[in-house]
Amino acid sequence: MTEMTAAPVTVPVSPAATARVLAEAARAVDAPDLVLAVSRNGVRTVHTGGSAEPGPVPRELMAYELGSASKPYAGLLLARLVAQGRVRYEDRAADLLAPGFPVHPAVRRITLRHLLTHTSGLPGLPADFYPQAVPRWSTDPYGGYPADRVVRAFLRARPRHRPGTRWHYSNFAVSVLGHTLAAATGTPWEVLLHQQVLAPLGLDATRVRPGPDGTDAVGHRREGTPVPALDTGGFTAAGAVRATPLDLLTFLEAHTGSAAGSPTDSSLAAALTEVTRPVLRRGLRHAHTHTLTWFQHPTPYGPVLFHAGATLGQQAFLGFRPGTGLAVAATATRRVHRADTFVATAYGLLTETR
Repeated sequence: MTEMTAAPVTVPVSPAATARVLAEAARAVDAPDLVLAVSRNGVRTVHTGGSAEPGPVPRELMAYELGSASKPYAGLLLARLVAQGRVRYEDRAADLLAPGFPVHPAVRRITLRHLLTHTSGLPGLPADFYPQAVPRWSTDPYGGYPADRVVRAFLRARPRHRPGTRWHYSNFAVSVLGHTLAAATGTPWEVLLHQQVLAPLGLDATRVRPGPDGTDAVGHRREGTPVPALDTGGFTAAGAVRATPLDLLTFLEAHTGSAAGSPTDSSLAAALTEVTRPVLRRGLRHAHTHTLTWFQHPTPYGPVLFHAGATLGQQAFLGFRPGTGLAVAATATRRVHRADTFVATAYGLLTETR
């Protein structure tokens, strides 16, 4: 993670005052389209802006690419399937994905928990991903690497470390998790996600593929050139989710308990609780804490859970403070760069608020 250096921000309870703070924060972010959204105990305040002229669809109703911020959806799906008794965290992925197929002993030991928590020993992406991706790195690096190739790469992998011993962020691992859950349930990933997460939470404006013309936000390179919609190829579970900022708030409100209605299904309620529990520490003096799917940081007002994501031309940030009813969702349509302020600004709204 890059260092967060957001200036102190105080978000008062008043929606009008919150709107002023969001407008001030938005000045720090340069993007064609920008949405900063805050929910406090279900009371929402949304600021939209950006350097581009607004289109016919309001920015808060456009679907934005989440990139790696899709992973909390994969985590909640796994937690719900475990709560239903359909899989276990300690199930071995290779046994579910390709029973009886000969694999490296380290691959045989990789569990569903290892895949989700980035402790599988797998690299960030398969080694043979790069030759086909580099020639189209700025336009479509993932589209030429389909699901069956991700699965084959996993089954022939030679993990760098023994599973469960080291943390290494891996889009490869979370993608394998998606294919494994699809195999274990006999249900395609997109259908499984909709049945178990999106539909029960009322996320009608969340999907894993581009929607009708004019409903998806258009990403941009740093200099402002539009980029094509993201095709994640076989890496769907790691980064394919698209959602409107309003749906992002609904997703986060379910985690804070401030949604309009509490989940009526016990497995969903259990999963929402499970994904907020710390499960590992890493780094110098174990300073970095993680739940099944969220990064966790301490603040003067209690722990915050968050995840950021970026695609070829868009960025997203999701975060909340358990037990406080506070949630922040942010989206922008400009590719991340070294001096980018987007994540720091969104993180500041989450961590510096009372």
